[in-house]
Amino acid sequence: MASQFTLLAQPGWVNLLILIPVLAYARWHRRGVALDWRRLLMGALFAAGFGFVEAAVVIYLRAAVGLLPGYQGTLADVARHSSEIYQQARAVGELPRSLLIVEVLREAATLVMLVTIALLSAARARERWAMFLWSFAIWDATYYLWLWATVRWPASLLTPDVLFLIPVPWIAPVWFPLLVSLLTMVSVILGSVRGTAPEPA
Repeated sequence: MASQFTLLAQPGWVNLLILIPVLAYARWHRRGVALDWRRLLMGALFAAGFGFVEAAVVIYLRAAVGLLPGYQGTLADVARHSSEIYQQARAVGELPRSLLIVEVLREAATLVMLVTIALLSAARARERWAMFLWSFAIWDATYYLWLWATVRWPASLLTPDVLFLIPVPWIAPVWFPLLVSLLTMVSVILGSVRGTAPEPA
């Protein structure tokens, strides 16, 4: 089932993630969020750097378990085999149980780091939530960008991926998390612009 083409995310409730940026912006529509451009830039730099670290860890893990053709050569060798790389649904099934546990713990640590940067960035809950969404969206988008830049994966926006393993594997084509991330970034920017606008007299 997981290896078949899928247009939407599985399990079905994962598709509800598309509502998060919409609901967040609806909440921020009147008062906005007080995040200045400097804090957004610092959050973006952290998230983009972290996106590369996450991509590198995934590349190393796939190489370590023999799921990365050409890894003993150059990145160009890996890119030539990119259609064989990251058969993600298959890769999850082939990971030894010990490494699967490490993967789940890595994902949990990722969430802890993104929550921490949000807590350090703002005093109020609404700004912390906005910074968490902002950092998460940029981290997620740059993760795919760095994977494509280094090993030319994903081959297309329709390529299926395992998004998360907590509490069960979330599988979706790459366009889905990228769309959610883009909408999230737009909602935070619009909320921040509104939050820094002068109050009407």
